[in-house]
Amino acid sequence: MEIFKTLIDWLSLLAIPVMILVFIGYGYLKKVRVYEVFVEGAKEGFDVGVKIIPYLVAMLMAIGMFRASGALDFLTWAVSPITNLIGMAPELLPMALMRPLSGSGSLGVMTELMNTHGVDSLIGFTASTMYGSTETTFYVVAVYFGAVGIRKTRYAITAGLMADAAGLITAVLISQLMF
Repeated sequence: MEIFKTLIDWLSLLAIPVMILVFIGYGYLKKVRVYEVFVEGAKEGFDVGVKIIPYLVAMLMAIGMFRASGALDFLTWAVSPITNLIGMAPELLPMALMRPLSGSGSLGVMTELMNTHGVDSLIGFTASTMYGSTETTFYVVAVYFGAVGIRKTRYAITAGLMADAAGLITAVLISQLMF
């Protein structure tokens, strides 16, 4: 088990630098002017950032209303029988429910969990694993689909929520295995 943990630690340290080198190397082999293309992409990213501001404000307001109304607490209570089946601590339910909605909201929940239970606790470890293994599905759909004018999301929300569920379940199981 210790060898597995060491291997995962090394892979996580090397993953991003190796990916960057692979992209730069591939661009070089294809004779792409990597720096110029990167700068052009950064300019386009800034333009997209300006376009999504109204959608971002609307989404953050909706999330604030969801939390302040007590709907998050009710949803946590309603879903708890299901999460108990996989051994998920009840304290993690707000994190699991907030993560598909908001990155900053789920970061706040995770910080609260770590302040209460400690960063080296099973709950802290699981919360941080959940944070890293899931996506803010509704945020992405609302902001990015809205910014480019897509009204019919087809299966994007369903696929995103299924991926989030897989990430959450896996985070709980892996955390229990490694902790």
